Amino acid sequence: MSASIQVLSRLRGYRQMAVSARLAIGLSALLVLVLAVGLVSLSLGPVEIPVGHVAWIVLSAVGIDVPEFGRTEQLVIEQIRLPRIIVGAAVGMALAIAGATMQGLFRNPMADPGIIGVSAGGALGAVVAIATGLTGLFFLALPVFAFVGAMAAAFLVYGIAVVGGHFSMATLLLAGVAVNAFLGAVVSAIILFLPDNEALREILFWLAGGLDSRSWEHVRIAGPLIVGSAVILLLMARDLNLLMLGDDEARSMGVRVGATRIVLLAAAALATGAAVAVSGTIAFVGLVIPHTLRLLLGPDNRVLIPMSALGGAVFVILADTVARLIIEPAEFRVGVLTAFVGAPFFILLLIKNKRQVYSL
Repeated sequence: MSASIQVLSRLRGYRQMAVSARLAIGLSALLVLVLAVGLVSLSLGPVEIPVGHVAWIVLSAVGIDVPEFGRTEQLVIEQIRLPRIIVGAAVGMALAIAGATMQGLFRNPMADPGIIGVSAGGALGAVVAIATGLTGLFFLALPVFAFVGAMAAAFLVYGIAVVGGHFSMATLLLAGVAVNAFLGAVVSAIILFLPDNEALREILFWLAGGLDSRSWEHVRIAGPLIVGSAVILLLMARDLNLLMLGDDEARSMGVRVGATRIVLLAAAALATGAAVAVSGTIAFVGLVIPHTLRLLLGPDNRVLIPMSALGGAVFVILADTVARLIIEPAEFRVGVLTAFVGAPFFILLLIKNKRQVYSL
């Protein structure tokens, strides 16, 4: 009997080592990719700056002695491009980890952050702020209203799902569909009756999603919320794995199913709300990135969530870089670009891997 226990213990140890090795290799590769893509993105734009100078400027910002470089280059990097790229990386990370969580929680590879009304709520909050003119009075009105709207929508959907004291996943999904449709109708009504063409243009630009004019203020608004959400989801990755087996199995392994589900939903909604508040609606990141990585790496959320975070960051930085350059000196909207790229890519992915998709 003791020999069997020793064998099982060794197998468990080997499995844990394999997970750790996969995670270390994958995170190292993606982290290098994030840094490389970020440096290239910082160098590109109306003012082209050599990648070497970009590296010097970034190193000097953290107190490392480097060769001299131009003051104009430093201002462009530090005040315009760097905060924009950090916001883009944070948004990609938030949407991807929220998508990975939703897909695991609902046991459905088609789930994404918009499924519980978070994106629609954020959109409505931002539209209200623009339509009422508050954005002209208060610089942070748009992200604050968007974040409040996103969180309010998430709690509304969850509240509907627990009416009667019993949580229902099916009710949550249906409530998400209904709330999304209702909030979308409210946004359409506001747009339809808005007399100010300038405000209308601002609303349409925001709804298309973008990272233009992002500043260090936006980094300070979204950064702590997104990082905090990511830490919570990483710490709860094992519990999410057990929930994927079913509620009864999770309970038998000591998981407090109700409380765990609430925390996971709240953390995913918090990450998405913070992202929507500073970038608008950017589609497909939370669907394509975690789903693609799940097909490549398997469904273990201890690996999938951190890998999705870096994968989402790379995806959004790349999309933003292309959006800045594709119709220079104007800018293409990042949300439109990710939809153009993500939709056909995801369809091809489904066709190629449909057996794996339905076996998850």
